[in-house]
Amino acid sequence: MGAPGGICTIAVDAMGSDHGPTEFIRGLLYATEELELDCNFTLVGKGRLLERLLKVRKLHIDPARIQIHHASEVVTMQDKPIQALRKKKDSSMAQAIELLRDGKAQALVSCGNTGALMAGGTLRMRPLDGVDRPALGIIIPSKLKPFVLIDVGANPESTPLNLMQNAVLGANYAKAALGIEKPRVALLTIGTEEGKGNSLINATHAYLQTIHEKVIYYAGPIEGFQLFDGAVDVVVCDGFVGNIVLKSSEALFGFIGATMKEELVRNPKRILGAALSKSAFRDMKVRLSPDQHAGAPLLGLKGNILKSHGSSNYIAIANALRIAQELVKHDMIDSISSEINQANDLI
Repeated sequence: MGAPGGICTIAVDAMGSDHGPTEFIRGLLYATEELELDCNFTLVGKGRLLERLLKVRKLHIDPARIQIHHASEVVTMQDKPIQALRKKKDSSMAQAIELLRDGKAQALVSCGNTGALMAGGTLRMRPLDGVDRPALGIIIPSKLKPFVLIDVGANPESTPLNLMQNAVLGANYAKAALGIEKPRVALLTIGTEEGKGNSLINATHAYLQTIHEKVIYYAGPIEGFQLFDGAVDVVVCDGFVGNIVLKSSEALFGFIGATMKEELVRNPKRILGAALSKSAFRDMKVRLSPDQHAGAPLLGLKGNILKSHGSSNYIAIANALRIAQELVKHDMIDSISSEINQANDLI
């Protein structure tokens, strides 16, 4: 259900961030003033605190577009997911999920406990008909263009059916978030030769060949060293592999940046060279920064739920809000529902 006048409403779990609600308010300011988001927001958390923060920041948007939904509890990173859902029913995360379930919001953004968000989202929103298990997708920069990596942690153990459905979920996410009309989908493996890989990969490869050009555009298997070439738009893997790839990539980007910074100030000549190349390094930092495509949607649910890092800064939060708006704008859930059923019928 859309918001009156066609403007969507995003429920924001404002209490789950490592940096507290202040960073969410900064992100909201950046999203509305710099990214020019055209949607309404419901901030969920401790009401009086959020009201004070909004007054201090003085957002230059219609006050009617921002609502506060009071929640007295907070799900922490140390809480066990299922216990948190049972014992903290008035938490900002639980209340935000309820707003989404009741149709009072069309998307939800949270930086909180990943396990609790996934469990709560799956239990309260339920998977779409035909979807066996929801999956987490993330956008990653590459040489030519960003691509979607799916799954990055929702399902460490997967079946060929799960991976086939991940391909459909990832393709729809690429359409909505990256604006790609016909995303090229690839399967991550250890070799591109026919039959190379384990039984999971080989069975999934056969499934993807079956739905090629009927539901998705399957480019075939790719290896790890091809990931960042930019030749494909979606890379499919199970949650165990995807989580390792994601965290290793983020750590590598950070290591390269820190090493360059260290080496460029080692002597006066390098300092001069670094000063002359300052704009190039700034552009590189923006291009490689995960902040530009922050927010991993839990795809395959009857609602748009996006998970951002607990350590997300205000720019990352703003971009998560931007992606949430894009998913609603492109009716991604309806598109997924239709294509999942098409794919299932072909297998």
